Amino acid sequence: MKLRGLADEPGVAADADGYEVGDLLHALPRARIVNKTAWLMEQCQDRRVIHVGFTDHGFAGLHKREQQWLHGNLAEVASSLVGIDVDADGVADAVGLGYEAHAVDCTDPDAVAALGLEPADRVVASEVIEHIDQPGPFLDGLQSLCRPDGRLVITTPNAYGLINTAAAVLRGVEICHPDHVTAFTWRTLTELARRHGWRTLETATYIPVIANQKNRPLWDVVSAKAVFALERLLGYLGRPFAADGLILVAEPAEPSSAAHS
Repeated sequence: MKLRGLADEPGVAADADGYEVGDLLHALPRARIVNKTAWLMEQCQDRRVIHVGFTDHGFAGLHKREQQWLHGNLAEVASSLVGIDVDADGVADAVGLGYEAHAVDCTDPDAVAALGLEPADRVVASEVIEHIDQPGPFLDGLQSLCRPDGRLVITTPNAYGLINTAAAVLRGVEICHPDHVTAFTWRTLTELARRHGWRTLETATYIPVIANQKNRPLWDVVSAKAVFALERLLGYLGRPFAADGLILVAEPAEPSSAAHS
């Protein structure tokens, strides 16, 4: 059923390509706010996992010091774990620590397939896609890593999360990783995935952890905690997409006729 809007009014015509104003409205799915790390570890428990973008370039040292390095957490629960990253130095460091890891650019599907890796039950791309200049080819590159009955799990900042709205209003700043080049909403991420051969199965949201609290101004920490408390309340009231993180679970699917359009 189409959600109709201004185009229903007399004298307001649909766009030339056939869309109506109401087509801009997309009902959000049922979702819940989860603890991201605990949720990912549960997803990967006793499964073969390929972790894409695992080195956490730029923040690896901080996250390891605060025991927030996701790859280390996944290693505790996965039956087997392979790391893939474009960061050759980070991959070399991980290999030196005893992890299986490979340096490859996942936006090159042929290069990924050439690794000859056994496909995984879970392909985890956590906080990666927002760094990628070409997110569509990146999703193409992950196809050969996933079993036909496997799952791709993407986590990424939610463009509609409240923390940046609060930061812009209260401080006149934007909170953003220096290497981010895009931000996704539920609709834009699921549509991109669909165009590149992935069928969305589940959505969740999460509230980020405040890292390095001891070295942050007290006002910043208190303000962030207040916003995150509001996000949790809104999640309880049925508005989980106010949270600052977005999780998408998808399975391989035949690319639609709109793929790569």
